[in-house]
Order: sequence, then C-alpha cells, then structure tokens
Amino acid sequence: MYRLTLAALAVLLCSSHSVNGGKILLFPVDGSHWINMKILVEELHSRGHEITMLRPSDSWYIKSESPYYKSINLNSSAGFDEKRFGSFVTTMIKLQREGASAWARLSLVHTLIEQLYQITKQSLRMMEDIFENAELMQSLRDAKYDLVLTDPALGGGVLLSHRLGLPLILNVRWTIQGEGHYAIAPSPLSYVPVAGSELTDKMTFPERVKNVFIFLFACFQTWYITDPNYIPFVHRYFGKDVHYMELFQAADIWLMRNDFIFEFPRPTMPNIVYMAGFQCKPSKPLSKELEDFVQSSGEHGVIIMTLGTLVENLPEDITEDIAAAFAQLPQKVIWRHKGKRPSTLGNNTLMLDWLPQNDLLGHPKTRLFVAHGGTNGVQEAIYHGVPLVGLPLIFDQKDNFFRVKVRGVAKVLDIATVNKDNFLEAVKGVLHDPSYSEKMKTMSNLHRDQPMKPLDRAMFWIEFVMRHKGARHLRTESYKMSKIQYYSIDVVAFLIAVILLVFTIFISAVGLICRRLFCKGKVKKE
Repeated sequence: MYRLTLAALAVLLCSSHSVNGGKILLFPVDGSHWINMKILVEELHSRGHEITMLRPSDSWYIKSESPYYKSINLNSSAGFDEKRFGSFVTTMIKLQREGASAWARLSLVHTLIEQLYQITKQSLRMMEDIFENAELMQSLRDAKYDLVLTDPALGGGVLLSHRLGLPLILNVRWTIQGEGHYAIAPSPLSYVPVAGSELTDKMTFPERVKNVFIFLFACFQTWYITDPNYIPFVHRYFGKDVHYMELFQAADIWLMRNDFIFEFPRPTMPNIVYMAGFQCKPSKPLSKELEDFVQSSGEHGVIIMTLGTLVENLPEDITEDIAAAFAQLPQKVIWRHKGKRPSTLGNNTLMLDWLPQNDLLGHPKTRLFVAHGGTNGVQEAIYHGVPLVGLPLIFDQKDNFFRVKVRGVAKVLDIATVNKDNFLEAVKGVLHDPSYSEKMKTMSNLHRDQPMKPLDRAMFWIEFVMRHKGARHLRTESYKMSKIQYYSIDVVAFLIAVILLVFTIFISAVGLICRRLFCKGKVKKE
C-alpha cells in the first residue's frame, strides 16, 4: 500500500510538472554563446516548459531540429558563418603577432570594430524583416508566450520582447554596449575596472586615469558601432522619445554569467541574479581508452589543453613549440587540436579532435588546464579546482585570465610572444608551485559553498517571472531619467541658485542696514 501511494504521488508530480509548464520564446546568440544558453534550454525542457526558438537559417551552432525546442527558421544571413569566423580569428591572431607597434594595434582594433559593426547591422536587418512580417508577428502574438529569454550580446530578443509586450529575461555577460553591469548597475570608475583594462578594484591614480580613458574608448565604440544602427531602428518602431538602451534596462531579470568569486566587488541591483558556473557539473567516467591513458600518467598526472570550440588550431610554428615543450614534461598531455600534427609531438601527448573537457577537469589526476580563457572553461576550471595556463586570443579572454591571474591561480602568456621556452617555463611554474593549486582549491570551495546551485537559482527566477508575469518590484526605473536627473545636476543647480539668492539677499540687507545706520549717524552729527 505504501509503495502504491508513492507511485501515485510520483505520477501526480510528473503530471503537474507538465500542467504548470510555461511557454518561452527563445532568441539566442550563435557561436559559443549558444553553448551555455543550450544548458538553460535543456533544463527548462526537463521541467516541462515549452520552448520555441527563433533562429537564422544559416546558424552555425544552433540546430534546427531538437527534442528540447521547436524552431522558427528565419530566412536571414545573421547567423555566424564558420569559415568567415575562423578567418576572422586567424586575422586577429596574425595582427597580434605583428608586434606592439602603434600601427599593428590600430589594425587590430579596427578589424574588431568593423567585424562588430557588420554583425550588428546584419542582426538589425533580420529584426526589420521580422517586424515587417505581419503573419509571423501575429503568430507570435497568438502563441501567448509567458516570456522572452535572450542573450543581449545582440539586441534582437530585447527588441522583440518589447514589440510583443512580453516579460524579458536576459542570459547575460555582455550587452550591445559592453559588459552587462554597465547597462543596469552603478559603476564608479574609481574602483570598478572597465572590461579590458586589466585593472583591479584597487587602483592607483595613474590606473584610474587609464580606467577613464578606456571607458571613453568604450563610449567611442558605442557611438561608432551601436548608436548609428540602433537609434534609427528604435525610433522607427518604438518612437523618437525611446532610447534603445531603455529597452535593455527594462528587463525583468538579468541572469549574470559570473559572480564575486570571479568578479571584483562592485555595486549591483536586486534584479541581477548571479549564476556563474551554472554549466558546471560533477565529472562522469571517461571512456576506457581515455581512462587507460590518464592512469598511465602515474603520480605525475595529466595536463589538458584546448582552445575552445571557435579556435581549432594555432599557427603552425606555435603548435610546434607547444608540442616540443610538452614533450619535455613527465606528465601525460591530452590536447584538442584539429590542425596539422606537429613534428615535435612527444610520446606523452595524445591529440584529439574533441575531448570531454568537464570530465577530464574533474578527474583526480588532472594537474593543469591550458586554455584560451573563455568564460565557460575558466568557470569549469574553478569548479573542479584546476589551475590554469592561459593563451588568450580574442574578445574577453585576456580580461578573464587577468581576473584569475591576480588571484594567483594562473599564468598568462601573450600569443604574440609565446615560444617553447616561455611556454615550458609557465607550465612548470604552475605545476611546481603548490600555491597555484591551493589557491584554486580555495576558489573552488568558495564557489561550491552556496545555499542553492546556480542552475537551480536561474530556473527559480525564470519560473518566478512566469508565475508573476514579470518582476517589476525588483526593477529600477532610473533608466527613464535623463543624465541631469540621474546625477541630480538639476538639484545641485537649484540648491546653488537658492544659496546664491539667499547670500545676495543677505548682502543686500546688510548693505541696506549699514547705509541706514550711516545716514542716521550723519544726521545726528549735523
């Protein structure tokens, strides 16, 4: 009887799960951003929610068919093209290796800005097609979605949610204007380092000057890339009194893909939910072949190397140097590499087209992770307590590695100057200095010591917005204020005017009294 009761209860729980499921309209960003969005999608699906996704027909990472979501395929070229993106990464690496000349740096910045400009333009062209497609827009309205879930690194999902009048949840690290916090939270430049500045929250005067200059350059990027694309689009579809960033700032919940294990202390807001490491999970057993190779390392352990999904291989001379350096180590090495096999490759190194990164990082014999500095990989290393050697290549990777470097858990190399000797020195430095491993274990313990798993926290707030049709009570209305109002410039001006008026009246009164007293004294003398 007891077992029958338990079985009935389980059936009821399963059925209620599907009954209470919500309808989510998903608008993701292609490339590596999809990797972490997919984790949220799979978890939402397992909880009984129905997910419909809008995707460009030429998407690289985002597949049209999936058991976790239904797709609406858009006839657009706004997806990420694998060959074009690979060519861009190769160009960026080449420019970095050309040296530290002013011309090389300008070429690097110009190439990056132009690429971002074109991506922004393509994204808005796709949104224009969506908004002008009356049949599609009506079908989206008729579907009665509970919310829009999007990544604001591109603004399509944000624009669509406001067009449909739906609650908005952001899976965010970056917005179209840069690091997410700057769009929603107070960010004093005196102790909040701008992304890319490679500064901490403890800045000297010259460092604060540097921080301000980098902030001004970020403003220039916004003026050059974002404003000319988004301002006319938003004015056309939402009115001339609407600034495009207001639409981002009106989001109900910001699911932030970092936390204060990784981030420097800074002001935040009540609708920012930190979920760093939500993609991390305990390791699973390796395949027999891989496990045998790992176990053959004995007491020396294993080194893992991968440069993520976007960078399949490095320039040939660098791979030759790295392979030669690995060959001199007693550790076994597992290296994800799709390019030409280096001639200097040692017997201790296993090269694979793909490797189970999380499972290897969680293996007790893993001693070191050589990585490019993507957020996902760095957070998985923190979760499993594995110290790092960094080869940052593009985008935020250098900034990510700077944050773990200052915490004493990583050594970082410059792709422009890396060679066999300095690579070998960095690897040995981390392997032979126990402080790197000890500090990383401390970071791992801090990350794991939470009342709620990051993924469960993200799910709670997504479902919270479904239950309550938004989260307005957590959302500041300050974004509706002008700069003059936000910084109380009008109040300061008013108070100064009042003080000047009172002072003027006081001086005038004193002058009048003095004149009257002087006149009375003069009359008495006469």
